[in-house]
Amino acid sequence: MKLTSPEFEHQGLIPSKVTCQGDDVNPALTIEDLPNDAKSLALIVDDPDAPMGTWVHWVVYDIPVISKIEENSIPGTQGNNDFGRKNYGGPCPPSGTHRYSFKLYALDTQLNLPEGISKEDLEKAMQGHILDKTELIGLYKKH
Repeated sequence: MKLTSPEFEHQGLIPSKVTCQGDDVNPALTIEDLPNDAKSLALIVDDPDAPMGTWVHWVVYDIPVISKIEENSIPGTQGNNDFGRKNYGGPCPPSGTHRYSFKLYALDTQLNLPEGISKEDLEKAMQGHILDKTELIGLYKKH
């Protein structure tokens, strides 16, 4: 399974339009080589370089098995991020360059979880259901 974006390369710079300094909308993402038996997808976007520990930017689950997540879209049920919202919160590092990890999971089931769960609750619910996982990392520094 492979996750790419037309907006940035793996380990490349994330454009400001998808950050707090721009439109703060999710980037378009392209999904390739999904397992044939996948029933749903889940996506976690977080920043492992945040000063207070990993900062969660987006939690989405029960995404249909699709090959593209459009820019500025809600592809599935959204959980809570660390901004206290149920939506995408773009990169907004307080200082320095941070890594932003877009982690995509192919699952063998629909989770049917309520809206607004935490990243930790999603990770627990996915245990035993992950068919494949891939990661796309982007970098961002405020200017």
